[in-house]
Amino acid sequence: MGLSADALKLGLDEIAMREPAMARALERAGYPEPRIRARGYATLLRTIVGQQVSVAAAASVWARMEALLGPEIAPGALLAADFDALRACGLSRQKQGYARSLCELVAAGTLDLDNLPDDDEEAIAQLVRIKGIGRWSAEVYLLFAEGRPDIWPAGDLAVQAGMHKILGLDARPSEKEARLLAEQWRPHRGAAAIFTWHCYNNPAL
Repeated sequence: MGLSADALKLGLDEIAMREPAMARALERAGYPEPRIRARGYATLLRTIVGQQVSVAAAASVWARMEALLGPEIAPGALLAADFDALRACGLSRQKQGYARSLCELVAAGTLDLDNLPDDDEEAIAQLVRIKGIGRWSAEVYLLFAEGRPDIWPAGDLAVQAGMHKILGLDARPSEKEARLLAEQWRPHRGAAAIFTWHCYNNPAL
């Protein structure tokens, strides 16, 4: 489960005590809604299915996969499906490769999504073994599905743009600059990340 509304408020209030610009932005934009996803294989498979397509297109592909493989879309069922059947669902060759990579790791027990390492960097390293899951996808999974409080996806352009607005910077910070600027927000950078997304296109700011 992701960070609850109470956890978001606590984290952002802690940051606002140290960061006047964050306090001003909170007053104007208000607290963000929680972003929560289910923990486990299905959420990562949905991430792969949804890459570079619209929400509606991803939902359509997912519905066809459920019809073919059953509502659980179990790893073994996907691995047993042939290429053409999955292609008819809307999965390209590349996405089939990514999906099979996830399913193989889960089926073999070499990726245990119920027991990822407590250390965030070690957990990210486990997740990026899945083809098609890069650092950003791993970070978002750990933030939204596991509610890890100090995840900071500094490479996200919306996070950088949100920081630009919140802090009144002259330009959007680079990934390296975003990491440095957020060091003072530990151990609540996850709440800060969700707030930057909240502020990105917020007319109140």
